[in-house]
Amino acid sequence: MSTTPTGTAAPHVLVVDDDQTIRQLVSEYLGLHDFRVTVVTTGKEMLDVLGGEVIDLVVLDLRLPGEDGMHLARRLRESSNKIPIIMLTGRLDEADRVMGLELGADDYLTKPFSPRELLARIRAVMRRYETVAPLPGRDEKLRAYRFAGWELNLRLRRLTSPSGERVPLTNGEFNLLAAFCAAPERVLTRDQLLDLSRLHTTEVYDRSIDVQILRLRRKIEPDHTHPQLIRTERGTGYVFGASVTTVR
Repeated sequence: MSTTPTGTAAPHVLVVDDDQTIRQLVSEYLGLHDFRVTVVTTGKEMLDVLGGEVIDLVVLDLRLPGEDGMHLARRLRESSNKIPIIMLTGRLDEADRVMGLELGADDYLTKPFSPRELLARIRAVMRRYETVAPLPGRDEKLRAYRFAGWELNLRLRRLTSPSGERVPLTNGEFNLLAAFCAAPERVLTRDQLLDLSRLHTTEVYDRSIDVQILRLRRKIEPDHTHPQLIRTERGTGYVFGASVTTVR
């Protein structure tokens, strides 16, 4: 298993194929075109990655050791209809192509294939799945926020840096960052941040937000003494200055 991180909020593609040449070719080519790529060889590894990472698209080989791609596609579709699937196969049988599409695959390529064509198909499929950021508030369907190369996984409560490293957050820091991501480029007062991040208790006051923000800046700002992501609006509150995209 390997991952190709990038310095931007790159779409994350999971490649499932037992052919090392295919894995290397696809990983390197997509990596050159601003995708983050994770490659695995088995269905078990695929399910492990899906359980711990936010994946935007799966490139799935039809023939895998232990469990075939048709069965894996069915399992994936039973658990989620939000992750696009492009199936790969070395067979020319039209019945396999039809079955793959009926099971929920969004597209289909027969080996050998051009990595340029795969890239075009990935981009086309992902365009059909694009969503816009929601208004502030809890959205149970969201899986992650992405901003300035960072990824905040809402289900695992995990923050990943642009270099692919996991950055630990306290519960308060996580809730506060999620609140900012839900309302980018908007001035939020301390009271609003307390409400959105659910930090209200009998012992919490608005100045606790200032402490949480100071700690959060030290973790996500290139220079926390001159913050660019979490900006102070004097006399009002704070603004999250990053462009945020959502993953469902």
